[in-house]
Amino acid sequence: MSKTKAWIHAFRLRTLPLALSSIILGSLLAASHHSFNTRIFILAILTTLFLQVLSNLANDLGDSISGADNENRVGPKRAVQSGIISKSEMKRMLYVFIILSLISGSLLIYDAAQLISLQEAIVIFAIGILAILAAINYTVGKNPYGYMGFGDLFVFIFFGLVGVMGSYFLHTGSLHWDLLLPASSVGLLSTGVLNLNNMRDIENDAKTGKRTLVVKIGSKAAKNYHLVVLSLAMLFAIAYSIFNFSTAFQFIYLLSFPLILRNIYIVNINQNPQNLDSELKKLALSCFFFSLTFGLGALL
Repeated sequence: MSKTKAWIHAFRLRTLPLALSSIILGSLLAASHHSFNTRIFILAILTTLFLQVLSNLANDLGDSISGADNENRVGPKRAVQSGIISKSEMKRMLYVFIILSLISGSLLIYDAAQLISLQEAIVIFAIGILAILAAINYTVGKNPYGYMGFGDLFVFIFFGLVGVMGSYFLHTGSLHWDLLLPASSVGLLSTGVLNLNNMRDIENDAKTGKRTLVVKIGSKAAKNYHLVVLSLAMLFAIAYSIFNFSTAFQFIYLLSFPLILRNIYIVNINQNPQNLDSELKKLALSCFFFSLTFGLGALL
């Protein structure tokens, strides 16, 4: 594999639709309330992409340093572990994406300044810094939270609550309590993707000391956890639509539910962790489809 291809693999482009799900949903919900700014949307997309790639690169580096990436790992081959990209090269690329995230995020806040106060802008900037730290510290550092079983919580917060409600707020300058419902739906679906990833890697993670939630509770409990997480995601979405009902088109996102239900079934009957890799991709795309149809339904 060439170094260029290795970098592309390290960016893990297949994870980007999942990262964009919350931004798309938050922006479409803002548009449904007659407040949408194209520049804010583009900058929010760019900032999210930079943060996701930053997280992927940090994960590649961190798992290589810890030994979680080795010949027994089930998922895609990692760049640093393969030796094609050195640790020093990966660290330099991390700095590149930290800078890109800061620039894009700062421009995003600047464009939203006409709708928000200085204090609110400072809070949003602080959340952005936390997002950068969260992207890096998942597997990098002395005490990476991904190795202590807190990855699910951080994914729920940043891929769900922060992504949906943050993007909505940047467009509108306001927030409503019921936005917690669709934001939680996206956060829970994203958590389900991470859970699948950790179920796939449970054996290798346990051997290398990566104490994910799945390693802590075991495969059987992880399957039940998966059922609860995805079920709540669907229930929260329906609850929001009932509270804000105006037309049947709002429920167009129900088209994504058979895909989610199928994922629950496959995970429940699965006996081979390696088979979950393809389901991981499908659930990520299901989350993207859910966000898109939910947002369009609210807009119609």
